[in-house]
Amino acid sequence: MSEPRVSVVIATMDRRESLLRSLDRLDSPGGPPVIVVDNGSTDGTADAVRAGHPRVEVVELPANAGAVGRDHGVQRAGTRYVAFADDDSWWEPGALEAAADLLDTHPRVAVVVGRVRMAGDGSEDAVTRKHRAEVLGRSAAGPDVLSFPAFAGVVRRDAHLAVGGFSPLLFFGGEEHLLALDLAAAGWQLVFAEDVVAWHDPAGRDRPSPARWALQTRNDVLVDWLRRPLPVALAATGRLARRAAGDAAARRALAGVLRRLPAALDRRRPVPAELERRFATALRPLDQAG
Repeated sequence: MSEPRVSVVIATMDRRESLLRSLDRLDSPGGPPVIVVDNGSTDGTADAVRAGHPRVEVVELPANAGAVGRDHGVQRAGTRYVAFADDDSWWEPGALEAAADLLDTHPRVAVVVGRVRMAGDGSEDAVTRKHRAEVLGRSAAGPDVLSFPAFAGVVRRDAHLAVGGFSPLLFFGGEEHLLALDLAAAGWQLVFAEDVVAWHDPAGRDRPSPARWALQTRNDVLVDWLRRPLPVALAATGRLARRAAGDAAARRALAGVLRRLPAALDRRRPVPAELERRFATALRPLDQAG
């Protein structure tokens, strides 16, 4: 039997039942190695995984590390490539083999981004539709992208670790934007692949709460300070400050930005102008990105 090329890493916290449903689809004899990183759960997640899925490696962290929990799994993985999954997502059979084939064939590709389908009705998400439209053009490997949901990404392990993985400053929410920029700035490609399919079952969590919106917005602005031109960062912060005057979630986001701004400025490394232009294009709505 050949050595596996792809491991699956899942970071989770207090989502035991949803995680077990995802593992029922991911963990199978002959399937990819699966590593679950438990971000300090209090609902018995680790014990339940060990009891129901003894093949799965469980890494227990003493506290919630957010998205950085995935990096613990990447470090433990013994394969060239790592596919991320969430505790409410899974990969379609054959998807990871297709991603590994693409990564084998194109050594400058660091991330293969899959097509996302919703478990409820089989529909595709908006990010997939934008990727298919090739708003950033394409290379021999496929349509170029500069954003992706982590659960739809298959990464080249060495490239991921070389740029530092996910940022502890962002913690969770939109952390993929910063990773994509850092990989692209280091000379790597990120591409979309139609035949690499990730299924997502958010079970009512597809509409963000005000707290989740605040977290995402905080991190979007922090990414502007970390990697984008100063006028972009100042404008984004100004828009958020104006909204904060009458919006509690915006006040929460702005407070988070201000608390982390000194650390962001210390880590600030603006990307090259051409990469900034492409990233700005990737962020626009599909009807404005052409």
